[in-house]
Amino acid sequence: MRRFHLPTLGAALLCCGLSLPGWAQQAPGVSAQAATVPSRTSVGVARLDTVWIQPEREAPASVIARNESKLSAEVSGTLLRWTADVGAQVARGQVLAQIDPRDAELAVQRAQAALDASQARLKLAQAQLQRSRDLVAQGFFSQEALAQRETEVTLVQTELSTSRAQLATAQRQLAKTTLRAPFAGSVKERLAQTGESVAPGSVLYVLSESGAAELQAILSPADVPGLRAGSELRFDAAGEQLPVRLLRVGSTLSAPARTQTARLAFAPATSSSTPPAGTSGTLRWRESRPHLPPALMVRRNGALGVFVQQGSGAQATARFVAIPGAQEGRASALPAALGAETVVVVNGQAALQQGAAIDARPAAGRATN
Repeated sequence: MRRFHLPTLGAALLCCGLSLPGWAQQAPGVSAQAATVPSRTSVGVARLDTVWIQPEREAPASVIARNESKLSAEVSGTLLRWTADVGAQVARGQVLAQIDPRDAELAVQRAQAALDASQARLKLAQAQLQRSRDLVAQGFFSQEALAQRETEVTLVQTELSTSRAQLATAQRQLAKTTLRAPFAGSVKERLAQTGESVAPGSVLYVLSESGAAELQAILSPADVPGLRAGSELRFDAAGEQLPVRLLRVGSTLSAPARTQTARLAFAPATSSSTPPAGTSGTLRWRESRPHLPPALMVRRNGALGVFVQQGSGAQATARFVAIPGAQEGRASALPAALGAETVVVVNGQAALQQGAAIDARPAAGRATN
């Protein structure tokens, strides 16, 4: 018959979840109350208004001319000459190209001749009308014949107006044979060639306006509110920083990047040193709204947020607050639920869970995980 030693039997019963009377004894030096008290996580905390930041944002930007026009021929003809080449500075109204004007000059002469004929017919009709009125007064001309004379005068007056309009049209066509600069600027492209036949719509020059340049920035939609309310707007290019101000932000998104375009103007004080059109650089601005540093935020249940202290002393616990729209590694604007006096966990938050008991200690310096 096999005998069991009591220690061996007791160990077996404990492994099966059973106990023998008198076997379950309290460990020496440990009270029952201490066994039921949850462990507390030591963390560093600080008021939110001592750790929030106003980050500086940036976006790619480039200087563009306020007007960059493709100057086309408006009439058909042969290009006789051009006067400005690529890179040349031109004044407003300066002649850029001359199209053969002879056909247009002949059209003006024809229109002028038609106008002269209309004026002669009107003069004759008016004289006949006056003679008819005299004859009616003497009883030698009928009222019906007088009305006919008056109608003839009206018709010739209408013909005269048409002739004047035709002359103005011909003169305008003649003026279009000379291509002039619509504004002061520089020649970006010259497509005009001497002796070439041109037609209406043929591009002869590309002219970029001098001065009044604007800055175009490409923004993420998330940056638009911050730019609208931002401060210290400046354009950084080639080691030089120039102050700018926001003019407008496009309301549509460009595909496929899904970005928005902002236009900015250079400050009047820097108009003389405005970079030339085509200069690329960086638009920088400072957010006016308080933001949470990315080092404070952790991810819980798929959402980024921060832990705040709830309660105090021995009753202090950690509460997780999700930050809407937060992105990894990026400062995020404070939600309305967090005020300046909120006590936020700035050290040790990586090990916390919702409702965890914490031993909160004031922390100084920058937040770390």
